[in-house]
Amino acid sequence: MKMIKLAYCNVVDLDLKKSYGLLPNDRKNKVDRFRFPKDKKLSCGAYLLLKKMLSDEDIYDLSFKYGKYEKAYLANHDNIYFNISHSGEYVACGISNEEIGVDVEQIDETIDLNIAKNYFFNEEYKDIITSKNPHIEFFNYWVLKESYMKYTGLGFNLNLDEFCILKSDEIKLKNDENNVKFSLFDIENYKLACAGKYKLKKCEEYFLKDLY
Repeated sequence: MKMIKLAYCNVVDLDLKKSYGLLPNDRKNKVDRFRFPKDKKLSCGAYLLLKKMLSDEDIYDLSFKYGKYEKAYLANHDNIYFNISHSGEYVACGISNEEIGVDVEQIDETIDLNIAKNYFFNEEYKDIITSKNPHIEFFNYWVLKESYMKYTGLGFNLNLDEFCILKSDEIKLKNDENNVKFSLFDIENYKLACAGKYKLKKCEEYFLKDLY
């Protein structure tokens, strides 16, 4: 049975003390490693969004395991996959009954487009620099590429120039044998992408009151 959900939440006003008390010890340890409150809020918020989305599917008692390249999985639910991401003021999470990768990024109009020139496929770079707004198009590609890297479980162990994203009527991988589906969304001045077995028509906004 097909199941996939993608959601995001603004955590800039997250109550850090209240949220911290809702975390398991291993997540508290991760939050403790961050120096700044902003990063602590993102780490707390990402976990709480995941917990809320899973509880909406009647999945509780979360226990985690990690792949070779540190992608997290549920140890006690082999048929449920998830991925989380955060940037700026937002956290994002995707859950599915198939592998999934998620990335959210705040658009930075000062980004050096030579990153794309040096590390992306030539086709991707040409599409970026010939677009109406190259910096926004850069982030379209960035979140799509990173969502795929996270989908594979390799993360940045998969080089950015080892695969090519084709953006036309349908977003897809060049020479893709696995039929990976991509979904791309605009959230204020952020880009949000999801890679997986299913394409999404929408993503859902959660609010802080939903997470406590």
